[in-house]
Amino acid sequence: MTPLAHSPHAHAVTSVSRIMATVMAALVPATLFGFWLYGWPAVYLWTVSLLAAVAGEAAVLAFQQRAVKPALLDGSGLLTAWLLALSLPPWAPWWIAVVGSLFAVVIGKQVFGGLGQNVFNPAMAARVMLLISFPLEMTTWMPPMGHLPGVLDSLAVTFGGQHLDAVSSASLLGHVKTEFSRGLDLQQALAGHYAPLSALWGWRSGSLGESAAPLILAGGVFLIARRIITWHAPVAMLAGVALPALLMSLIAPGHYAGPVYHLLSGGVMLGAFFIATDPVTSPNTAAGQLVFGLGCGILTYVIRTWGAYPEGVAFAVMLMNAATPLIDRYIKPRIYGRTRTGETLVVEAAKKDAA
Repeated sequence: MTPLAHSPHAHAVTSVSRIMATVMAALVPATLFGFWLYGWPAVYLWTVSLLAAVAGEAAVLAFQQRAVKPALLDGSGLLTAWLLALSLPPWAPWWIAVVGSLFAVVIGKQVFGGLGQNVFNPAMAARVMLLISFPLEMTTWMPPMGHLPGVLDSLAVTFGGQHLDAVSSASLLGHVKTEFSRGLDLQQALAGHYAPLSALWGWRSGSLGESAAPLILAGGVFLIARRIITWHAPVAMLAGVALPALLMSLIAPGHYAGPVYHLLSGGVMLGAFFIATDPVTSPNTAAGQLVFGLGCGILTYVIRTWGAYPEGVAFAVMLMNAATPLIDRYIKPRIYGRTRTGETLVVEAAKKDAA
């Protein structure tokens, strides 16, 4: 007979699987738009990512002699693979998705003990590993082709391979960093490659999750409305990117891009609403989430502007994941039933008793 757990017992209408399903539902519009932009290779890559994550997690759980079905049904592995797929080049080779998804669910999640035990966001840990290990495959981009007739109707594209009519190109962030290295100023670097409206709707090379900022934003607002996430980390992360971008653009407008460029480029929107809000790897308190999000935003801007990599979201999130225990240590929630003054009096009384 299994003993009962100690009280108190809290009951809620939500569950882990319902939360994961809601987050995945919020990702559907942006994902479908990305499929339309990039065609069948993006669909294949996304599918392979999810299948590899499910198979890898099932194998690890079976090896550990743990229940497989409940862990798979919670949806956390699927969401991890989904977020990873959105951070990959849409036409990356299929094995990139397999290696990344297996790393995310096995090394990034199960090695730490499974759901709720991981220190780093598994999807971002996998992306960083892939970027360091396979830089060529992770930085080969294809321009959006959804406006061309027959892209989704034709099966001429190979399984995660190349298309005869496709031309590889750098992402906007990578292009600007390359042009800066040649000594060009900002206007010369952006000429013919950047327009705010085009960037808003993803009409430039980039990952699948960069495809439509309005749809990502709508998904994030939906999650906030459903109380799956709070506004603190997303708003703080966007501010952490926008404020230094505004300051530096005012100081040297010929060299530093403004906040609109940074907010609409790369994976900032996806990172703010779907990565930085991970409840396992982010702080517990609202104030802690503000610090966490602000740190993610500032680090993203610093890496983009002065670092070796054109995009810094994944690195920034992982660095702040490592700082989460420290944030939770110094920014604690108020003890239930006590005021701040009451807590201070209790601590002072305890010190006197100890003396």
